[in-house]
Amino acid sequence: VQALLSGEADGADTYLQINAGAGGTESQDWAEMLLRMYARWAERRGFKVETVEYAAGDQAGIKSATLLIKGENAYGWLKTESGVHRLVRISPYDANARRHTSFASVWVYRVVDDDIDIEINESDCRIDTYRSSGAGGQHVNKTDSAVRMTHLPTGIAVVCQEKSQHQNRARAIELLKAKLYDMEREAAHTERAADRKGQIGSGDRSERIRTYNYPQGRVSDHRINLTLYKLAEIMEGALDQVIDPLLAEYQAEQLAAISDDA
Repeated sequence: VQALLSGEADGADTYLQINAGAGGTESQDWAEMLLRMYARWAERRGFKVETVEYAAGDQAGIKSATLLIKGENAYGWLKTESGVHRLVRISPYDANARRHTSFASVWVYRVVDDDIDIEINESDCRIDTYRSSGAGGQHVNKTDSAVRMTHLPTGIAVVCQEKSQHQNRARAIELLKAKLYDMEREAAHTERAADRKGQIGSGDRSERIRTYNYPQGRVSDHRINLTLYKLAEIMEGALDQVIDPLLAEYQAEQLAAISDDA
């Protein structure tokens, strides 16, 4: 385990962001199912989970959500989860019981600590406040506590919906730094990723990485041709069955890249 989680960023806490794809209620329900899966996985590991942002769906599920996951090697464990997750199931929202395909995206960003110098000028940011839309007790929806911060030079936007507007502004800056750091790392690795088409976590934002097939009870990770008929277990948080072989392949890719560079 120590060998697989030896990267410079692996030991950091992590943000995990989930966005529903096109498809309305179907995709929004799928996004919430993924949110529950990752929260249960984190709880199994004894990690602390905080909800930074939560936008409820129109009828069910969520439009988007961001979790802050704190624990030893949290980023290292989840770094291979970024990409598009595909669901195939008989829709509970279809009166004709037809099979539907839904999509949701998952993006993982390491929490940037003081060792990494990412400067953000507030003059480069537009800050909007509004009422929170997620769960959180009676305080929510009564005050304009939620903060949306847009970094104008890059167009990157972050949303934080905790109870305190002051806390939301501070958390928004942290999340924005994490996304800017991820953007810089992605740009630095673009050329190498293009040369190595099979690289795990290549950074392709449209990459479909995994399919969850309910009629067959199957989970398939398309990057390493892994197929498991343990869908129910995995959706309950037993995600290490997928993550462990991914990390092993990721390490092999990194070692091969180092060898090629040498």
